[in-house]
Amino acid sequence: MGHKQGGSTGFDNPPVPELPEVEATRLSFAHHIRGARVQAVRVGQVLRWPLGIEPARLLGLQVGEVTRRGKYLWMPLLHADAGAAPADSVSGGLLLHLGMSGALRFAASLGAPGRHDHFDLVTDRGLLRLTDPRRFGAVVWSAGPDVDAAGKLLAGLGVEPFSEAFTAGALHQGLRGRRVAIKQALLAGDVVVGVGNIYCSEALFQAGIDPRTPAGRVSLPRCAKLAEAIRDTLERALAAGGSTLRNFSNAEGMGGQFQEHARVYGREGLACTACGGSIRRVVQGQRATYFCPRCQRR
Repeated sequence: MGHKQGGSTGFDNPPVPELPEVEATRLSFAHHIRGARVQAVRVGQVLRWPLGIEPARLLGLQVGEVTRRGKYLWMPLLHADAGAAPADSVSGGLLLHLGMSGALRFAASLGAPGRHDHFDLVTDRGLLRLTDPRRFGAVVWSAGPDVDAAGKLLAGLGVEPFSEAFTAGALHQGLRGRRVAIKQALLAGDVVVGVGNIYCSEALFQAGIDPRTPAGRVSLPRCAKLAEAIRDTLERALAAGGSTLRNFSNAEGMGGQFQEHARVYGREGLACTACGGSIRRVVQGQRATYFCPRCQRR
């Protein structure tokens, strides 16, 4: 059973797929599509950026290990036998982004594409389809994840929260001198990636930090608590399959359940699970922020 929402829904902007949702999506199809051969490619309406290659040039390529960087997925497409590859062959991969409302599905058959289905990758193991009503998602060809369009899009991303590089010291250094509120600094993604709106509110609550605190004033000891809280929050979200507040589902059509366990997000006016005080809601950068004034200090 989920908790009852408070006096305001608080969803000023539609919740977008963040790191847990993107990783849950990857885990739901990557092992099925690895090693598959591309048989056909269908491109619908142009998404945020063009594909960047003639679809016919992808035929016959083999899917490698799908990986994630921030909220992007990288899908290598390579020749299985490089020695037998034709002279005009390509080798690289597709960088995929779910945008604000996108979702990937992978199945043996998904039927005829609808008006919001903008990309189909047909393989000998099934069909991968990107559905995106708002068309802010992307499927972009690059020769590698560090070059061409992919390299440019990934260049400004911060450290991965599950990597060894994400330490209290690295977080403290990244926040140094920033006057913007800590929540907005985390959402920017250039210090640490993937800590979306829901998970920012939850991690700051766990760390006991008021979301309005100037980022540059968060001390090293508090950064240590915050780094731990970010990892823990994202790990719990991933274990729950992410959050489904409106229409997110993974590549198998399964929704996430993390929102059922949120401690502050979406709970305006309800009692804090730690102190019994009332959860408050404020708007920061046009995004709803939830926090407990008693438990979280500036």
